[in-house]
Amino acid sequence: MSPRTYLLTFGAFAVGTSGYIVSGVLPAVSRELDVSISTAGQLGTAFAFTFAVASAPFAAFTGRWERRRLLVVALAVSAVGNALAAIAANYELLIASRVVAALGAASYMPAATVVATVLNPPERRGRAVAMVFAGLTFALLAGVPAGNLLSGPLGYHGVFALVAVVSLVGAIAVRAGVPTVQAPPAVGLRERFAVAADRRVQLLLGVTVLGVLSAMAPFTYIAPFLSTTAGAHGVAVSLLLLGYGVGATVGNSLGGRATDRFGSTRPLMASLATSVVLLATLPLLAVSVPAAAVVMFVWGMVTWAFNPPMQNLLIGLDPASSGLVLSLNASAIYLGVGLSSLAGGAVVSVAGVGALPPVASVAAVLAIGLLLLVLRVRRSPDVREGREVSELARG
Repeated sequence: MSPRTYLLTFGAFAVGTSGYIVSGVLPAVSRELDVSISTAGQLGTAFAFTFAVASAPFAAFTGRWERRRLLVVALAVSAVGNALAAIAANYELLIASRVVAALGAASYMPAATVVATVLNPPERRGRAVAMVFAGLTFALLAGVPAGNLLSGPLGYHGVFALVAVVSLVGAIAVRAGVPTVQAPPAVGLRERFAVAADRRVQLLLGVTVLGVLSAMAPFTYIAPFLSTTAGAHGVAVSLLLLGYGVGATVGNSLGGRATDRFGSTRPLMASLATSVVLLATLPLLAVSVPAAAVVMFVWGMVTWAFNPPMQNLLIGLDPASSGLVLSLNASAIYLGVGLSSLAGGAVVSVAGVGALPPVASVAAVLAIGLLLLVLRVRRSPDVREGREVSELARG
């Protein structure tokens, strides 16, 4: 694999940390700006909804840009957004800064995936793409716990300033180490969204939204949840978040291996079903720091085992349009993240943070229902090519 791929991974870590960092600094934002936890959680909503809405239009708008230039500009925009957050003295400016940072992330990830495939030979492209997305996992593993730990001495201003520096370093590294890569054939918005006419795609995007919603609604408010149920504060919360990140790394790998061995359907169903049980019982299990450590690891593993089979299932619908389908799925992921902050905030305001995981389990149940509908129509004709996809689920 080309060593330059690791530069793309570092950039993914930067934009991933920019997106996930809110979970780590939520108590600091609430304290320093004197807003409620649920209000502070809407910072995640602003980032996620911006990413979801901007991803496809920005991909079309920058379709003719040279790829290295696009990567550098995207990381620079992320740096500017986080720098604005570092100097934000009020909630409104902090929200605006999250929108700017999300625009950079929405532009970076699709372009970095394309460049990774160009820099590596065909037999290594799958691993190269996985390496780029490992940057997002590492953001959970290291970036978010570090943000929570540093938010005490530095405040949220200092944490966002560090993320801005990381994004700027990423831009410099990509500019210096990644070669120029010409843009692929431009794809307009009409073609980009044509694949969404397939009913199976619509249902699977719904599974993604609901699956992400069930996972991220509790995770957005995980710091106050752990404080309430397990009595965890400060360093303890950071270590628990680190355990979640380790579990996410393991789960991502196991999800891929299980998909190769069993097909997409069974690993995906197992991930969602286990999530239902785990979320429904989370307030009863995470009653001490040691118990929460086990629960956080398992929860991270189960949650991140979801992505590989889902990606594989979407690609199997129509390999020729896989890039367009996965682009829509990326928007669906961040739509789920945005809804998770919004819905999670409402639940916290009405019923308290302890009620959030059991309520979120309902979304996982609905995701299972949609997945079962997909299996019922898996032999339906492909709406664009008039063919049957009889091996959609492969078990």
